[in-house]
This record gives sequence, C-alpha cells and structure tokens, in this order.
Amino acid sequence: MKRRILKLWSIIDPIYFSCTRLQCLEQITGHSNIFRVRLTRYKGREVQLSDGTLIRKNDTLVKIHLHNVRILREMQSFDEFKKSVFLYKKVQESLPDLAFYISHHKNRNQIKGIIGISFIDKGYKRFGFESFPCSSLSYIWFKRLALYPIHFLSRTSRTSKNKRFPIPQYLFMSKNTLCKKYGLFVNNVA
Repeated sequence: MKRRILKLWSIIDPIYFSCTRLQCLEQITGHSNIFRVRLTRYKGREVQLSDGTLIRKNDTLVKIHLHNVRILREMQSFDEFKKSVFLYKKVQESLPDLAFYISHHKNRNQIKGIIGISFIDKGYKRFGFESFPCSSLSYIWFKRLALYPIHFLSRTSRTSKNKRFPIPQYLFMSKNTLCKKYGLFVNNVA
C-alpha cells in the first residue's frame, strides 16, 4: 500500500510544485540538494532566537520544504536507523547551498532567517535550528492533515507501534547562524 501511495504522490508532487512558488535549490546551485525554498512573510507570534534575532509578523524568511517524495523513494528499503542517518547527511549536505542561496539573493538584506514546519522532535539542534510550538490549534490540525502522508510513509513497523501522532512545530534559524555555521559570512545580516 505504501508503494502505491508513494507512486500516486510522485504524480501529484509536480502539480503541487507548479502551484506553489517553491524553487528547487538543486536547480539553482547545481548541487544535489533536498530543499525546496520560497520567500515568505512570517505570520506567527513574535519569536526571539538564541543569537538575539527577533522575528516579528511580516518579517521576510526563507521557508524550507524537504523534497519529501524524493527522500521517501530513496529511503524505501532502509530500516529506521539508516533512514535517520540518510536524512541527517542529506540535510547537512544541503545547508551550505541554502546559506549560499540566501547570501546571494536579491532580497538578502530583508531576509532574517529560515523557517520550516516539522514533526521531527530531535536532531534539529545539531544543525542550528531552534524549535517553537505552533500556537494556533486550527493551524496545528491543518498541518497534521497535510503532513500525515509523510508521517505514514516514513514509519517503520517499529515506529508504527507508537500510537502518538506527532505535533508539528516551527523550526527557525537566523540568517546569521546559518551563514556562520555553514561557511559563508554575510556583511549585511539583518
């Protein structure tokens, strides 16, 4: 059943991609990358990151999306441990290109950082991300519904025994942290 859902998703994904303002970093940088990105205006509550960056409503952020269908296809035969290692390596390899993208973007002076929404509740701190809970109950349920196929397809028999459905959370990283951590210095950090 999972293979059929993944096949259907592989057909739907290009349609979804064309209806959004997402860009594949891989196509921009020419390097293998699992991020798809777009500029967004932040609409949540005010957040202060550990480096002092204050993110307020309507601040410009780069929203990151994992290229989930591609990742899930590549991980089909992996056990839970191999999936974790694979995903960790792919994110680690992709972040320098994200720093490059932001530091060379025409709106780099307005971009305050990056934001993602995830069910992942561990491991993100090693990359420099900070986690904040989503505050809107309706948004939490919307994201649970939207992210359920990813959750379902990525579960192994071991993880499916855990009946608790994860809660989506915001993952933030300031532009300054991203660029310092991944090898690029930006003189005009907002």
